[in-house]
Amino acid sequence: MKISISEARRRLPELVRQVRKDSGMSVQITVHDEVVAELRAAQPEPEPGAAAKKLLELMAKLPKHRGRKTTLSSHVKEHLYGRGGVHR
Repeated sequence: MKISISEARRRLPELVRQVRKDSGMSVQITVHDEVVAELRAAQPEPEPGAAAKKLLELMAKLPKHRGRKTTLSSHVKEHLYGRGGVHR
């Protein structure tokens, strides 16, 4: 929804209620038909340390020994596209 800044000032409490009720909704505020701001629902903040915890869980699932070492640069296309190469 696009509305002018003067209309947004008048209807701000109503717009905030609408955005709170429908979290997918956003209101674009315009000045001289140019969008300058957007009003939308705030995203919930992740708990502190959530990213680090998730990373540690993923690392624990990795195998301890990954096989012999190879140089990535000598097998670039295989790493990017798989053993069969690019399928056309």
